[in-house]
Amino acid sequence: MNVARVRKSVIEAILEGDRELAGSLLDDYATSGGFRKALDEVLEPALVEIGNRWAAENISLAQGYVAGKVAEDMLHKSLREEQDSSINLDNGMTVVIGNIIDDYHSLGRKLVSIFLQSAGWTVHDLGNDVSPEEFVDKALETGARIIAVSAMMYSTAANVRSVRHELDRRNLSGRIMLAVGGAVFRLRPELAKEVGGDGTAATCFQAHRAFSELWERSLRESPV
Repeated sequence: MNVARVRKSVIEAILEGDRELAGSLLDDYATSGGFRKALDEVLEPALVEIGNRWAAENISLAQGYVAGKVAEDMLHKSLREEQDSSINLDNGMTVVIGNIIDDYHSLGRKLVSIFLQSAGWTVHDLGNDVSPEEFVDKALETGARIIAVSAMMYSTAANVRSVRHELDRRNLSGRIMLAVGGAVFRLRPELAKEVGGDGTAATCFQAHRAFSELWERSLRESPV
């Protein structure tokens, strides 16, 4: 089965709003190697392509919604298939997530939220254009040890520094970890540290593992 052809067909199905067809194509591909293979070889690069189109404002919110639901469907299938003991579907970990001030590119954030929820996280999604104070207040209210901030472009990524400054101002750095993500951080990985991030995940598929490591780091640095 030609992976490039399948990937193209999945992208076309998602952009046409056909969640059932996209799922069927992925199911067919999974018969030869499992759902994890279908995720890694087909869906992940397809979502990267769709994310790039979203950043260029070439797809609609409805198309982005379908992409998220297809990803959610496939992740559940993969988790059931693998029965991975390292993924506790009630893991007790909480994260606050949102797009930083002046950033309205929500697709990547929504996909990360879906994947984290599927892996057992409690996710408080604050939406777009979120202030540093809102992020930190919500983390304190919910007991979250991670604030995940998304930014699509360099101009808005610079605003993430304000969240680091707010954590420092309240003496919460170390207790609450700052995760950063978005297209600009894939293009410029060094930017994560430049804006004060404690860590990042290149794709939504990597979010669970990356955030789990940040959670453990928070416990080591500030167990209370």
